[in-house]
Amino acid sequence: MSITATNARTIRTAVASVTLVAAALTLAACNSDDADGVKRSGSAESSAAATGSDSKGGGKQDTNAGGGADAGAQGGAQGGGSKVGTCDPDKVSMSVTKAPRPVNYLLLQATNKSGATCSLPGAPALRFDDGQAATPVVEATKPQAVVTLAPGKSGYAGILTSSADGSGTNGTKVTKLEVYLEGSDTATSVSLPGGSVYIDDSAKVTYWQSDISDALN
Repeated sequence: MSITATNARTIRTAVASVTLVAAALTLAACNSDDADGVKRSGSAESSAAATGSDSKGGGKQDTNAGGGADAGAQGGAQGGGSKVGTCDPDKVSMSVTKAPRPVNYLLLQATNKSGATCSLPGAPALRFDDGQAATPVVEATKPQAVVTLAPGKSGYAGILTSSADGSGTNGTKVTKLEVYLEGSDTATSVSLPGGSVYIDDSAKVTYWQSDISDALN
């Protein structure tokens, strides 16, 4: 065999080997691409499913939130519509009676004669005769909630006129009583039991109360 023939066979063999190697690499690359393609496709589907689930959940939450906001708005509107105003002095009748006990106490009664519910905040401001200062309020009698009067209902305040043991000073007999409701400059004149009452500098008044017992306790 000649050298030329031998070299030709060697070259053909090398070329064939290179071709086989190239084909193998191409096949491997194709398989890899297919595998990656399948993997990426599966991930995309999983991501889409997860996104769809979150979107549905988010939609549900948004709906619930909207419903809560609507309910809150309705509740606020209802609350605003049921707000109770302060009692108008011109629509409240007042009277004073002598309490059987404790000693030296009067009972002030305010009755709502209007057709709407109203409130009696704070305490009544009292002026006997031409007194320059209102009668002091007993702070310990402040109720937990503002007294509210439905039409025809009454609120009460206890008035201590003088000390029971005689320790009060500057005692005098008064014949006139004026009552002011909190937040109003309008005075209501109230007749005193028997036409006159003895008071001294220990005179005090309670906050408005819903029950007589709380006003005279």
